[in-house]
Amino acid sequence: MDTNMTTMAIAVFDIDGVIRDVSGSYRRAIADTVEHFTQTAYRPSSADIDRLKSEGVWNNDWDASFELVCRYLESQGQSRDRLSFDYETLVAFFQSRYRGPDPENMTGYICQEPLLVNPAYLESLTQAGIPWGFFSGAMRAEAAYVLEGALGLADPVVLAMEDAPGKPDPTGLFATLKQLETRYSSAENAPVVYVGDTVADLYTVSQAKEQDPKRIWIGVGVLPPHVQESEERKNAYIASLEKAGAAIVLGNVKELTPALIGELVRGEG
Repeated sequence: MDTNMTTMAIAVFDIDGVIRDVSGSYRRAIADTVEHFTQTAYRPSSADIDRLKSEGVWNNDWDASFELVCRYLESQGQSRDRLSFDYETLVAFFQSRYRGPDPENMTGYICQEPLLVNPAYLESLTQAGIPWGFFSGAMRAEAAYVLEGALGLADPVVLAMEDAPGKPDPTGLFATLKQLETRYSSAENAPVVYVGDTVADLYTVSQAKEQDPKRIWIGVGVLPPHVQESEERKNAYIASLEKAGAAIVLGNVKELTPALIGELVRGEG
């Protein structure tokens, strides 16, 4: 990328549901975990998980799993203050499903995640003078597994779970931008497009806008694959992302071309 080129915008991407399909991995691990800690009494459906995440504060899948277990137990007249397990035990079980039993050698559901983007798409942004990076709630090693391992990206700018508070807190988004602006000086104060698949992602954009109103912030929603299996569910999901502030909702991240980014920026200008 020509660092002297005027930057039209900066693109920052969430990873799960945007860069990789996690319907058979993270979401499967949520369901396994809830089933295990409710003694097989309750296995949440994909729609159950979506309903919880539509509240906008359950971006962390460990927290989401814990909350679903607690809500089920409360529905059975039990108190979440008197659980027979602790949060760390639940996290360890979740990770044993998602990463696999050996945390240093990933053999779990993470190995079965289809990619939703390819290096050529990211290169098209680079060629258009659009710096790009990633802000995700995934752990650093799990983000590296897909970005560096599966996509083959060299030294991508990425903020992960260990680096910032969870979404919708925009601290990690600001830190991602700072790294990109350091790498590409022409990107300073450029409009920002943040691309995510959840209500929490779009709330992050809203909070960033509140904290830095002089900058142009554009939230772009992407439909994760699992909600596109029925028209009714797809439409409901689009509505929830639009209500949360999405300027546009796309079926796949690759639809966010440099030309479309230009249109979105001009629409905000």
